[in-house]
Amino acid sequence: MQAAIHNGAAELKLPGLDAVARLGAAIAARLQPGDAVALRGDLGAGKTTLARAILTALGHEGEVPSPTFTLVQGYDLPGLTVAHMDLYRLKQPEEIVELGFDDALAQGAALIEWPEMAEDYMPDERLDVILTAEPERRATLAGHGRWAGLAPLIANEAA
Repeated sequence: MQAAIHNGAAELKLPGLDAVARLGAAIAARLQPGDAVALRGDLGAGKTTLARAILTALGHEGEVPSPTFTLVQGYDLPGLTVAHMDLYRLKQPEEIVELGFDDALAQGAALIEWPEMAEDYMPDERLDVILTAEPERRATLAGHGRWAGLAPLIANEAA
């Protein structure tokens, strides 16, 4: 199955966990220090599930808890340190600085759930993954900076 490409954004269906795992692996294969992946979508859309798939593809073994209450979970993985952040509970956007966002990007990569809670702090160069659950599970990838050319490749590889 081929991903649909529209105006630079790539869209693919995610019919099951194996499809999410393929998408996670395709993103993980291109993740570098300084990268930000903004995971967008409503409650239950699959943001944490995709973050788990990315971390698993990077070599993490074991549980990947949702950072809803801790706000940040750190992972020292082979070749890359990754911060998994959930910004849903931020009261003010600038609280992202207190969470160590800049340090996370300086030391590795960041997977950010609910990035809209601190939109002005999101780097210009990033991958936006917009997840929807209704009427069917889908992911739309919109790349910025170096990710602009990678988003269609990731989507086609994962489709």
